[in-house]
Parts: sequence; C-alpha cells; structure tokens
Amino acid sequence: MAKYENDVKELLRLIGGKENISAVSHCMTRMRFVLVDEKKSDTKAIEKLPSVKGTFTQAGQYQVIIGNDVSTFYNEFTAYAGIEGVSKDAAKQAAKGNQNLIQRIMSNLGEIFAPLIPALICGGLILGFRNVIGEINFFNNGTESLADISQFWAGTYDFLWLIGEAVFHLLPVGIVWSITKKMGTTQILGIVLGLTLVSSQLLNGFSVASTPASEIPAWDFGFAKVEMIGYQGQVIAAMMAGFVLVYLEKFFRKICPQVISMIVVPFCSLLPAVIIAHTIVGPIGWTLGNAIGDAVYAGLTSDYGVLFALVFGALYAPIVMTGLHHMTNAIDSQLVSLYGGTNLWPMIALSNIAQGSAVLAMSILQKKNERAKQINIPACISCYLGVTEPALFGVNLKFGFPLVCGMIGSAIAAMVSVGTGVTAVSIGVGGLPGILSIFPEYWGVFLLCMVIALVVPFVLTMIVGKKKLAAVELYGEEAEDAAEAPAVEEKTEAPAEEQSEAPAKAETDRTLRAVLDGKVIPIEEMPDDVFSQKIMGDGIGFEPTGNTVYAPADATVGVVMADSKHACGLVLDNGLELLIHVGVDTVDMKGDGFELYVKQGDRVKTGDKLISFDPEKIAAAGHPKTTAFIITGEGDAKNIQLKSGMDAKAGETVVATFE
Repeated sequence: MAKYENDVKELLRLIGGKENISAVSHCMTRMRFVLVDEKKSDTKAIEKLPSVKGTFTQAGQYQVIIGNDVSTFYNEFTAYAGIEGVSKDAAKQAAKGNQNLIQRIMSNLGEIFAPLIPALICGGLILGFRNVIGEINFFNNGTESLADISQFWAGTYDFLWLIGEAVFHLLPVGIVWSITKKMGTTQILGIVLGLTLVSSQLLNGFSVASTPASEIPAWDFGFAKVEMIGYQGQVIAAMMAGFVLVYLEKFFRKICPQVISMIVVPFCSLLPAVIIAHTIVGPIGWTLGNAIGDAVYAGLTSDYGVLFALVFGALYAPIVMTGLHHMTNAIDSQLVSLYGGTNLWPMIALSNIAQGSAVLAMSILQKKNERAKQINIPACISCYLGVTEPALFGVNLKFGFPLVCGMIGSAIAAMVSVGTGVTAVSIGVGGLPGILSIFPEYWGVFLLCMVIALVVPFVLTMIVGKKKLAAVELYGEEAEDAAEAPAVEEKTEAPAEEQSEAPAKAETDRTLRAVLDGKVIPIEEMPDDVFSQKIMGDGIGFEPTGNTVYAPADATVGVVMADSKHACGLVLDNGLELLIHVGVDTVDMKGDGFELYVKQGDRVKTGDKLISFDPEKIAAAGHPKTTAFIITGEGDAKNIQLKSGMDAKAGETVVATFE
C-alpha cells in the first residue's frame, strides 16, 4: 500500500477529477495545479485531509501545501491519476489561461511595485504629517498653519520635503529599477534610465502645466526639437521606458558575442532607451494626462455633473496609480480662478478616505497576520492623511477587491458631493483633514459625504473579504478545520551578545546552529506567505552574506530537490524535521546557480556542506535570496526555542535550543 494512498484518492476526487486538471507540478513544499474550473474543487474538504497543511490560489495556480514529503505525494498522485507531471514553468505558462487580461495586468503591477512598498509607506506617512503641520490653517482664525507661527515647525516642514520629493517625485527611478530586477536584466542601467527621466536639467514635470509653451526648454538638433520635460511622479512613462530598456538589453544580449557584451550591450540598450523615453514614451504619457484633464473639466461643467462624479469618483484611484492624477491640480487651479472655488478637489479627498477605509477593513480581516499589519496600518494612516499610493500599491491593488470596494464608496460619496454643490476654497489636504478646505457652508453635507466614504468601502470590503479569500491567504493562519501544522513553542529573540558561540559537544543534541552566515530574521519577515504565516511550521529566516548552506546538526538527509538543488530536508535522531529553502521561488531557476552536495539518505554532521548558491544569479533572476529554516516536525523534541535578531556564523551561532 502506498504511503498516501487514501489522501491521493481523496484529493483527486475533491479537486474535480482527472478531467479538471490541465497541469500539475510541485516544488519543495506544495503541489501546484492548473485547474480547468477551480469552482469544482472542494477547498474545505481538501484542507481536512491529514497530509494537507493548507491551500491557496496564486497566479492562476491552485496550490496544495503538503510539506517536506511533497515529492513522494506527487509521485503517488500522478501515478494514481494517470497524469504526466510538467515542470513548474510549464504549469505557470498553463496557468496564464486561467487569468484574464485585467488579472495579468494587476499581477504584473503588483510584482513591479512590491519592492517599492516600504518607501511608499514611509513617504506617505511623512507627507501626511507634513501636510498637517504646514497646509492646514489651525490658527489665527484659520489663516495660519503650525509652520506659519513656529520657526521650528517651519524648518521641519521644509526638511521633510527632502524625503517626500525623493519618494514620490523621483518614483520613476524606483519603478524602472524594479522592472529590470523583475525581468532579470541589468539593474544599474534601469537606475540610470530612471534618473534621466527626473534629471534636474529638465523642467520639473509638476511645473509643466503652469509653464507657457514658449518657455519650455528644448534640445535643438537642427532638424528637430525635443522638449526637456521631466517625468517626476509619472508611472506610465516610467513603466514604458523600463520595458523598452529590458527588451533592448535582452535583444542585444542574444545577438552580441560574449567577449564584447560588457561594452556593447549596455551602450546599445541604454542610449536608444533614453531617446525613446524622451521622444515617444514621455509625450504619450502627457497626451494621456491632458486627455484625462480635459474630460474632467468638461464633465464638471456639463449638465451631467452627477454622472461625471460617479465616473470620476470611481476611477480616481486607478488614475492615481498611473501618475496622471497630477493634471487635476491645473484643473483645480483653473476652477478656483474662474469661479472662486473647486468642486473637483472634494471628490479627490473623498477618494482618499474611501481607499483608506478599504485598507482599514483589510487590517481587521488580517489582524492575525503580523506581516500584513506592518503594511496595512501605516498605509491606512497615510491614506486618511491624503497620500494614497502606499494603500493602493501596498494593499488594495494586491488583493483587487478592496480597490473596487473603495472605488464604489468613492463614487457614491462623489455623487452626493457634486449633486449638493460642495465646493473647496482651493486645493488642500486630502483625506480626513480635507474638510478644513471646504467652504464652511458645505461642512454639514461634506461630513455626510465623508461618512459615506468611510462606511461603504469598509462594509463592502469586510463582506467580500470574508467570502472571497481563503483563510490561509487572508488571516495568515490555517483554516480552523484544516490539518494543523506541527506546533512549535513560541520563539524568543536574543541579541547577538547573548548567543552561544561554538557550543560544547554535550549540547550538540540539544541545539541547532546557523545554516548560513548572515542576519537571522523572524520567520514573519520571510517574503513568502507559506513560510511567514507558519503554514509549514515555525522557524527563522536568514538574510545571507555567505553563499554556502551548512548542516545545523547531526542528521539524516530526508529529502532534496535534485533538479532545482535549492532546498533540502533533514531529520535528527530524535525525529525533529527541518526544511532549508534557499531563496523564494528559486525553483524557477532549475538549478542554475546552485550546487547540491548531498542526496536523500546521506548522513551529515554539524557544519557539513549541503548547498552552495550564486547570490548574483538569484538576484538577476528577480528572486529574493532570503532563506527559510523551518521546523516541519517536532519528533520527540520539546520546548523548542528559536532565536533571531543577530548576525550569525554558519555552524557556530546557536539559533535554536530544545529538550
């Protein structure tokens, strides 16, 4: 009888049968299915199977988490089902058929902006605080701000712009870098291209709308002139430029002999990319911006203002994600000069509130996910203070439905605002403080609009979130009725000076030592939800400074990924099971850059080499090199204590103790 015979049979039935499987593959911990119709799978029943630790759907793949023994399970499953497994790359390619165009776009945007989230969150909080101290007139009958009456706060207001400008005005640099990182091309070329988009030699992109055409500087080539316009804060132009650079570099890499590639490829890639960015990509971005601006102005002044408010209120958040929303400043200024106020800006403030409320709901839904809280809470605060990018890119775009719920609430609030004639004195602070920029006679109705923008997205996100997302994705823990992952005692963190160096041999059977040189981090900081949410078990992570993985204790090699060479499992004599997984999604590299020194069944001692890897190749492939060290089974071990927060020396620093 096969080891997993019953579970294999049940999984095939519960997943919808053989005819519902387009492709199946596996990695170190999970089965990856591409299903014809995911609705035919019974997720709750699947999660009750003894060998299943959880399920989730990602990028069109239905993933069933098994653990260290996934290769055995996979072999038994494919043999019983009569299905030939495919490579992970082939499965990912097949999974694209399960994604519509919008999902693919959202997925790509999410991957591009994920590395930028920490900077966006930090910049958002700083700009929100800066707005409060310098843009809101709290004093002297509403004529002066805190910065106006205090030299200290005036200096703080000016100083904080140093960071705000770096994060948001120079955002194209980060975007182009992230694209090159994701696509596996030369990242420094991406940074240089991004810098050319925001160079101080150019007219600042935020000043273009207020600068007469005759005063815009230009490069004069005799036969043609190219306007010297910067693209500060522009997203579409930066993304288009980034992809131009990526595909040029890939093309020249392919055709250029290796011996001269170091010289030819960067030159032939960067120079035309910069030219295209300033002659084609940039003008297209500005054309899109002008078109949106003209439509907004025409809609506000037409007889169908309420309908326009519906559209604008719903679409403003996606417009922010393109960077084209800055054109509304020029429209607002024109309305103020013509009519003494603007009814466009209040809708923008309401959109900020609505997206913040969606994030607030996500914060409650994800209250048990420590990693998510680190993003959600600052993003929510930033959004309520008028800076939405951290919320949009860090939370709402990632999940999709919070963005839509926020758009619905924003649209309803905008219709009430425009329908009742709510008018702002001028452009002001977005979010909750926005009411201070509204003419006092409209405060009552604007408060009603704010309540709508607060309540509707929050309620919708809570309702949809509870129904739409699987527990493992949303709450950061397994479903209540899923098979429990091996329990591990709560870890404690210890500073580096308290770590035992070179423990005595008598302690060897009761300690685990570092598998890598590098910084030891809490498992919650792993950039992979299966590890960070402890679905496989508790553990720690390593941000490696070395490139060799060593055995943490005397053990037997339980499982290895012979093809991809990026992971292995160990079993100690007391039954304690360990998983060492180098990088995130490095199975995609198919072993390129990895060397495996052991095979299944080998006996290893503390400090023996297990795996070596090339950090540069991992980075070039667009993957984090953060390494997971997971306790997947306790065996007879008790009182397991994990340690993190220190710099470790492989084979020496104690990272765990047990009895």
